[in-house]
Amino acid sequence: MQPTISIPQHWGYPRFALEQRTEQGTILGLYYYPSGTELAEQFDEGWRYVLMPNKNSDEISYLKEDQIQPLTPEELFHQITAEIDFYQQQISILNRQLTVLTKGANNG
Repeated sequence: MQPTISIPQHWGYPRFALEQRTEQGTILGLYYYPSGTELAEQFDEGWRYVLMPNKNSDEISYLKEDQIQPLTPEELFHQITAEIDFYQQQISILNRQLTVLTKGANNG
């Protein structure tokens, strides 16, 4: 069952989704500054996104909706296929290690 997020009707709908890949990184979270609040008056109302620019780093960035650029379908395709290739190589290495381990156990 997928989790459900309810957004009040008087808020605009967010432009980006959780786990969406963008030019600035992957979206990990989002929050909203509603109009009429101190935060909205200080920082502008609207959606803010928490992004992880690099999955191998603990660096996080906080950006407004207009500071984020979506990936083109081609960029997204290349990014995902490169990740699939990486994991397929890792699986191949692990399978070889497992084969060596099982051959060693059978001979011992």
